[in-house]
Amino acid sequence: KKPVQNGETEFMFSLAQIYLALIVPASVIAFVMMGYDKRQAKFGGRRVAEKTLHTVELVGGWPGSWIGQRYFHHKTHKTSYQFMFWIVAVLHATFWMWAV
Repeated sequence: KKPVQNGETEFMFSLAQIYLALIVPASVIAFVMMGYDKRQAKFGGRRVAEKTLHTVELVGGWPGSWIGQRYFHHKTHKTSYQFMFWIVAVLHATFWMWAV
């Protein structure tokens, strides 16, 4: 890799700040949504669409979703959901490997 220039360091720092500004609230929202969906599933109420859950994960809520899946024991065995969830997680990891 080439040496990092001062402008590049500032760009990476601001990129990390923007990412954290997205990931923290999106993760809280994803965690709450996972708990809400689990409760609705348990009591036969209106569920949160998987498309909605995946959209929040894509925006940056994948860590909160992962924690919520484990905490609420929800969507952990649904293969189609897990497949899409891990695609989103890998996309985020790939972005950071590319950005750094």
